[in-house]
Amino acid sequence: MDVTDSSSHSSESGRGRPGARQEYKCPIRDVLDRVGDAWSVLVVSNLAEGPTRFNELKRRVEGISQRMLTVTLRHLERDGLVSRTVLPTTPPQVEYALTELGHSLCGPLDVLSGWATANQPLIRASRERYDGEAGELTGGE
Repeated sequence: MDVTDSSSHSSESGRGRPGARQEYKCPIRDVLDRVGDAWSVLVVSNLAEGPTRFNELKRRVEGISQRMLTVTLRHLERDGLVSRTVLPTTPPQVEYALTELGHSLCGPLDVLSGWATANQPLIRASRERYDGEAGELTGGE
């Protein structure tokens, strides 16, 4: 498995679209750049329930700002994981849905989510032990 950091820069044009992005030869690094982003994971998980309008999605993804949701959706759309449909209403409304590729990501995310849920107490306990020991080593700073 080649995980070297052979990167080059590319940019894309278009107003309101994601700007210059890092492009990696390593597929793991290239894909994890998107799916390793916490907001992207939460958005994809919410869209797995079905097509959703922007404001409903914003309510479901706790703590996300309007700007961050917009940026995240644009990145996911650019990567082919999400589709954007303008509904013929007055005023126009926009609906987002997972593409076939986006749905194929749900299985791995479910596995990761299950692992995180099952292991969160162990990880928190380990952090507390580590932080306590680190405090003892530095004199309680």
